[in-house]
Amino acid sequence: MANKSYLDVDDLEVYRMLCQLHIDVCDLTHQWPLEEKYELGSQARRSSNSAPAQLAEKNDDRHIRNKIEGVNRSRGEAAETIHHLFMAKLKSYITEELYQEYRERYKRCIRMLNGLEKTLERKLPEREQRWQVKEGSAMYGSNNGLHFQGWPIDVE
Repeated sequence: MANKSYLDVDDLEVYRMLCQLHIDVCDLTHQWPLEEKYELGSQARRSSNSAPAQLAEKNDDRHIRNKIEGVNRSRGEAAETIHHLFMAKLKSYITEELYQEYRERYKRCIRMLNGLEKTLERKLPEREQRWQVKEGSAMYGSNNGLHFQGWPIDVE
């Protein structure tokens, strides 16, 4: 990445982490019962692949708002994958410990995506920024006062 003024999508650590998570989710779901091949397993594989794909799709876009939309969609796909893994835990396809391991890995990516979104938002005029810091709140930590379109966001 030396002397580059432009970041390729694979320069983003969060993109590389999401790609590895997709590979790991694929390996995991192929161990599930055969009847889940086109059901829960397929949904988990598709959402886990879509998280990095959304970043890749919007990375070369010239408009900051579109890049931000890619980050938002990526975050949503990561959250959806957590849900599918939770359902797999409830169906006893994976253990609580394995679910927690994957959940934490995805939560780390979500926090990184939150940071990427905030960084991109700074490139917009202040009146167009959706992230706002509430007066009197700490910048980091749980329930840190950041709001996105009126919804509090936990970006620990």
